[in-house]
Formats: sequence, C-alpha cells, structure tokens
Amino acid sequence: MAYKTLVLGASYGSLLGTKLLMAGHDVTLVCRRETADLINAEGTEVRIKLRDEDEHRAIRSGDQPGKLDATTPGEVDLAQYDMVALAMQEPQYGSDDIAKLLSQIAEAGLPCLSIMNMPPLPYLRRIPGVEAAALRDAFSCPDVWSAFTPGNVTLCSPDPQAFRLPDEGPNVLFVGLPTNFKAARFEKEEHNEMLRQMEADIAAVRLDGKDVPVKLRVSDSLFVPLAKWSMLLTGNYRCVKSDGVQPIKEAVHGDADRSEAIYEHVNAIARKLGADAGDQVPFAKYAAAAQNLLKPSSVARAIDGGAENVERVDMVVKLIGDSIGMSNADVDAVVDTVNTRIASNRRIAA
Repeated sequence: MAYKTLVLGASYGSLLGTKLLMAGHDVTLVCRRETADLINAEGTEVRIKLRDEDEHRAIRSGDQPGKLDATTPGEVDLAQYDMVALAMQEPQYGSDDIAKLLSQIAEAGLPCLSIMNMPPLPYLRRIPGVEAAALRDAFSCPDVWSAFTPGNVTLCSPDPQAFRLPDEGPNVLFVGLPTNFKAARFEKEEHNEMLRQMEADIAAVRLDGKDVPVKLRVSDSLFVPLAKWSMLLTGNYRCVKSDGVQPIKEAVHGDADRSEAIYEHVNAIARKLGADAGDQVPFAKYAAAAQNLLKPSSVARAIDGGAENVERVDMVVKLIGDSIGMSNADVDAVVDTVNTRIASNRRIAA
C-alpha cells in the first residue's frame, strides 16, 4: 500500500522524503512559495554516497516510483495525507501560517513523525518522569503543541548529517553522514503498522542492485531517539564558543576525556528516565564518526550568523537533568555559552 506523507520543511525533510519516494510512497513538501515553485518545476535532488563508492550519487525525485509535489502552508488539504513528518527547526513553528497548520494537524489527529533534533512537547509528555510543562522555557513557541494528543506524536532521531550546498538551489541536499533515522513507536497500532510498512519498503530499495543507506528503523522503545542527545551535547552545541564556532570534530576531540564524560552523563540521564543501554550509541562509535564532521553544527552556524532563536536541546537536557537530581557543570557551561551568544545577537538586533 502506498501512503502519502506531508513533510513540513523542504531542506532536511527532503532526505526522508526521497527515501519514501524511492520506496513508492507519495510526498508533499511544505515550504516557501519560491521553493515550492522550484521543486514543482525541477523536483529535488539528494546527493548521497553508497557503501564502497567514492563519489556521491545524485538521486532525483522525478526518477522515483513515488510522486512528489510541494506547497505552501496555507494550501494544504489534510484529507489527502496519512502521516505528517515534522522537519523544520523548532523556532519556525511559531510563524502564523505554520502554527495554524499545526493546529489543523492536531485537530485532524494525524500521526506526526518528528525528525527534529528538538523533541516536540507532546512526545516529551509520553516519557514517564518528564514534567513537560517545566520545559516550556526551552521552546521558542511552546503553545503550538498544546492541542496535540501525545500518542499521535513520536520522535525519529535525525542521525543522518545533511545540508544544503551554498552554490546550489534549495532543492539540492548533500548527505555527509548517511546513517539511519531511528523512530520510536506511536501509541496506536494502526499508526505503527504504517510506520513499519514504510520501514520495510525503504529497506527493500536498491539502486543499480546496491543497498541504499539511510534507512528508517522503528523501535518499540520510546528512548531510542534520546541517544541523539548525548551527541548533540557533546558535539553540536559545544561547537558554539564565546568568540565564534568550531567544527564538530574539534568540539569532540579537542578534549576527548571531557567529551566522553559529558556523553556518558547525558546517556545516564536517559537511562534514569527508562532507557536501556542497548538503546544508546557507545561513545567510541560516535567519536569515530565525529572525525569526519569537519564543519560546525547547524545550530552553531545559525548563532554565529546572528540567529536570535535556535533549537535548545541543550536546555531540555539541562532542565530534565536538574529535575531528577543529575545536574552537571559541563552541561551548565554549554547552556550558559549558548545563552550568552543568543543574548548578544538579540542586543545587536535591537
């Protein structure tokens, strides 16, 4: 059975969208008018390296069995869709048109698969021991999530690293690290059946007889996506420095012992909430992957470019840690640095 997915966000969202198209499912990307017109005219292109190949392949949407289109938030007909994928940066959901669309999605009861680094508040409400209301300050626009039924929202750890190329159009995405999307289950079995069908269909895709990386992996555990938190606190947010930014590789390997200590502490927070050690990625494996992450993280680049609001997973982890008696000075230092840089950006903008 072919499903139709509405993807909010045409940048990182086009990676999941392309995998669904290759598996025979239909996708609509929600984006700005100019980007939607470009995608409808030319399609999308995801550049990815297959295992044992030295060069990236260009995977174009028009060559796939699934159908792709793009639209703006105000033009969406939700009756067409089986599932929604949330692929925008958290602060973007506060814009009037997106907030209105989110309200309609919540009212329609559509299952929502988030591939944000920032876990949506309805998903956090599903985790025993987490007081979601106490985390509102970590969100730029917490109220947009208030109408959602928690069981209809799940989180998919966005482990693949991908970015737009500065000399290409917004319909081109370059995959730097082709790892897997790891999704937690929904509450309703009918939603899980759809997610597992997509998982199986994506796994079956071949390109010139070869396996294609970036799979969708579905877990019964709510805690599998939390494995990304250790990576974000150890690498991505530590790319933010008081006087600039640094690559993820330098953030992790500049002081490997401290990095490991932060990584293991955040893993321990997840385990105290209920995660199993098997849900988590060993530090050595992450550190090896970080050797190839030669650019600053997207959150660091945004802050260095003057952003006044960014996704604050660092603050979510700090607040949860504080609430369960697991405060940490290194995590506090990361949050303080990000706070200081954002406050500076706001002063400059004012």
